[in-house]
Amino acid sequence: MRCPFCRNSDSRVVDSREVDEGQAIRRRRSCPQCGRRFTTVEEAVLAVVKRSGVTEPFSREKVVRGVRRACQGRPVDEDALAQLAAKVEETIRATGVAEIPSHEVGLAILGPLRDLDEVAYLRFASVYRSFSSVEDFEKEIADLRSVRVAGPEGPGE
Repeated sequence: MRCPFCRNSDSRVVDSREVDEGQAIRRRRSCPQCGRRFTTVEEAVLAVVKRSGVTEPFSREKVVRGVRRACQGRPVDEDALAQLAAKVEETIRATGVAEIPSHEVGLAILGPLRDLDEVAYLRFASVYRSFSSVEDFEKEIADLRSVRVAGPEGPGE
């Protein structure tokens, strides 16, 4: 790590600790050349591979924007959208993969969105899963009803 003060290309780590619930590492460093100390934050980059093959960094804001459209006119506040985006990122990071297909991001959104608002879930799912008929909606609604009756654990709790 290059020293920001004297530009020396070497530094010594004095202290390390996790921040952001383990998503990043904060390191306190010391420069052997000028003796000054500085802090760095190291974070694992999570990349999304789009259908076109283009790779871009994961963005909670893009998740929020997409879900916000599905929630338009629904009683869902910004805090709930931010929490949903955080859950999605947590789910994706838990896979341990540095690059994830955009399709997997969509799948990670569906579960928390269903719990948040069923109408918004149907709107999002209809676009994401390319519903092409009324039967697609009916099947999804039947699935929602069966989950609601059986509970999140399924039948025979």
